[in-house]
Amino acid sequence: MTAPPLGKYLASTGEQFNAPLSHHTHDTQEKSVRDKAVKNLSVFLSESTNVIPKSDLDKLWKGIFYGFWMSDKPLVQQALATELADLVLSISQTTSALAFLRGFWEMIVREWSGIDRLRIDKYYMLVRRFVNASFRLLIRAEWDANVVDQYNDILTTSGGPLCPSDLKVPTSLAYHLADIYIEELDKVLALSTSPADPLPAPLHPLVIPFLVLAAQTPVIMTYKRIQSALLNPLLSALDLPSEDEPPMSKRARLTKTKSRSGLYSYVVSNSCYDNPKMEGKIEGPALRKKLLRLVFEIASRPETRDSNRRRLYAVWKDGADEYEED
Repeated sequence: MTAPPLGKYLASTGEQFNAPLSHHTHDTQEKSVRDKAVKNLSVFLSESTNVIPKSDLDKLWKGIFYGFWMSDKPLVQQALATELADLVLSISQTTSALAFLRGFWEMIVREWSGIDRLRIDKYYMLVRRFVNASFRLLIRAEWDANVVDQYNDILTTSGGPLCPSDLKVPTSLAYHLADIYIEELDKVLALSTSPADPLPAPLHPLVIPFLVLAAQTPVIMTYKRIQSALLNPLLSALDLPSEDEPPMSKRARLTKTKSRSGLYSYVVSNSCYDNPKMEGKIEGPALRKKLLRLVFEIASRPETRDSNRRRLYAVWKDGADEYEED
């Protein structure tokens, strides 16, 4: 039996997500239509051996977006968001999975400004689920540097949610990503189902899109949100004493950090700076020093805006002064 043409199949699947039902149709029937569409799409994506053409992906994502738009009960929304994000992991070829993710982010950025206040929370949840699935994809790829670079390219090129030069991208998307990014990484590292611990997460390439955005954004609130929601909490979580630290210094650091000792505990215990296979796990304080040097390096770049340069230097100096005090 020959398979239907790809474009026709995806268009029909998108229409299933967005199929208008009569006012007399029960919610369970509406849900069954979407459930069938998700199941069919999951099977199709898992069996596909080729990258789906962009024009076909655009049709598919348009249908998915409005299908999610019509989901109106919290439990249904949560289940559908999880099922849609898990589609990323149903695609065996990493290149195809990344193309699918790119389609998601292009759709989200394109449609974001049209989401009303009554529906915005469920789309925030959808973004959270896809961030989580993205980290699981990167773990599956063993944090391959090329794969991580391709993923960062999705986030930072024109039209991406963290692009510093595209002023058409809604700032609220960057705010939300800053709020949830390390939290979702921590969840994924905690829930790994592999027999052994997953390879340590390379924090350098994972945080660099946010630091570049913080350096180059002309919007002061974007800088402040990245620092307060992502950079400061991460640096604080990593500022925990190592086992071989001198006792007096260790006690002082424990006193400063005891109230936040549980923050991002899996990130703290299973991260490295850049290369998981070569570096292995790096202890929190040493990793914090490396990240502070990265902040300094980005602040020193010529493309960094002067106002943001001063703020980044202040972050670096505050962190460096803490180590001098110890």
